[in-house]
Amino acid sequence: MKISQAATILPGILAAGAVAALVLWIGTAGVDDLEARVPGLDRPEGAAASMLETAPVAGEPVRADGEPSDLPGSWPCFRGPAGDGIDPQSVPLARKWPDTGPPVLWSIELGPGHAGAAVADGCVFVLDYDVENEADTLRCLSLADGREIWHNGYPIEVVENHGMSRTVPAVADGFVVTIGPRCHAACWDATTGECRWLLDMVLEYHAKVPEWYTAQCPIIDGGRVILAPSGDAFMIAVDLASGEVVWESPKVRNWDMTHVSILATEFAGRRMYVYCGSRGAAGVAADDGSLLWESTDWVGNMATCPTPIAVGDGRIFFTGGYKAGSLMLELVDAGGQIHAEPLVRLDYKQFDSEQQTPILFDGHLYGVRTKDAGEQLACIELDGREIWNSGKDKFGRGPYLMADGLIYVLEDRGLLTMVEATGEGYKPLDRFQVFQRAHDAWGPMAIAAGRLILRDLTRMVCLDVSAAGTEP
Repeated sequence: MKISQAATILPGILAAGAVAALVLWIGTAGVDDLEARVPGLDRPEGAAASMLETAPVAGEPVRADGEPSDLPGSWPCFRGPAGDGIDPQSVPLARKWPDTGPPVLWSIELGPGHAGAAVADGCVFVLDYDVENEADTLRCLSLADGREIWHNGYPIEVVENHGMSRTVPAVADGFVVTIGPRCHAACWDATTGECRWLLDMVLEYHAKVPEWYTAQCPIIDGGRVILAPSGDAFMIAVDLASGEVVWESPKVRNWDMTHVSILATEFAGRRMYVYCGSRGAAGVAADDGSLLWESTDWVGNMATCPTPIAVGDGRIFFTGGYKAGSLMLELVDAGGQIHAEPLVRLDYKQFDSEQQTPILFDGHLYGVRTKDAGEQLACIELDGREIWNSGKDKFGRGPYLMADGLIYVLEDRGLLTMVEATGEGYKPLDRFQVFQRAHDAWGPMAIAAGRLILRDLTRMVCLDVSAAGTEP
């Protein structure tokens, strides 16, 4: 094929003209008008800028007619007062229920989700999603009768994806801290419902919202709120009262946020916080946020949910679902440097947990295994050796806790089973169908003053499981 002379000359003429125009523009405008891009100044204006640069603003609390109860006891955060899933101050609990089951004290409707309750000072706090008003909403209820005392929230769009809200609030020193499904950490006055501060971890730290939304529950430790954005900072400590950031730990590689909550523990005389990112686990110092150790020996599959468990002597137990199995890491102090070394690894058929965090009690681990491993409640030694399992009794992805020597375990279709907490064998004591036509009863339980609070996807129920409450 022949190419014409015009076709070869014309592009050169156009290029030369473009260069001449550029030289003329620079000469008349001057190079002083050319500036380096300043990060943030090239963002869009108007509504688009607001979506990128502005955290939501909480409203004013709405007061209702409920009143705090004078009932004793508390379950102030995820997994209870000590963060171990065990009620240390339970009133005597019934070992047998009436034919009609333990008394149902109250029941409320909630937006779709798996957010569990925190209990303090006669109040029940639950983070809900108000579908009609499109707002993360903290509800304060009376422990006695479930009547709402107040609610408050902030506007945020959340699209239903196997539920919306998934976290348990943390209560301390007259404040309630929540983490919403899209990584908004907020602090509320426990008495009035006024929002004291709100931090958007996506906006401030470029956190990546996990698939199925945030399930990280906040912890309050020494007057500080400990959060894991796993973005520009791996963890941060925020002053509970003021909302000021006390320290920021460095970013750890390219790890993203998971559904795991933070473990507070101590090793070699130093307090630390342990968190599982998307590609490993790490511990940071509680006093200044410095990175103490990191390990890629534990990486969950698909969605990492259970919180790490400190089992003593520097050992930390990790587990996950989707055939991830389990791993025991051992922290070793080598001349002031901490290393994490694999100690015991378990195949998923030996023990794993898709959503719930196992309980350490009397040197044994208790938990519900995944579907691939039988969906049974199991008791294992710390080396992974199985002591017993629940056999034909299966519990799906349901939650559990311990109180007064009992295990309460909820099958994810609403059947509650009471089991003796012993390493001698599986000893179920009674059962009760809490929810009819239940759907995804996965939310963590809470117990205080013999009141057991549990939920399915859209309903929360309070049962009286105390010995006094079930007497004829």
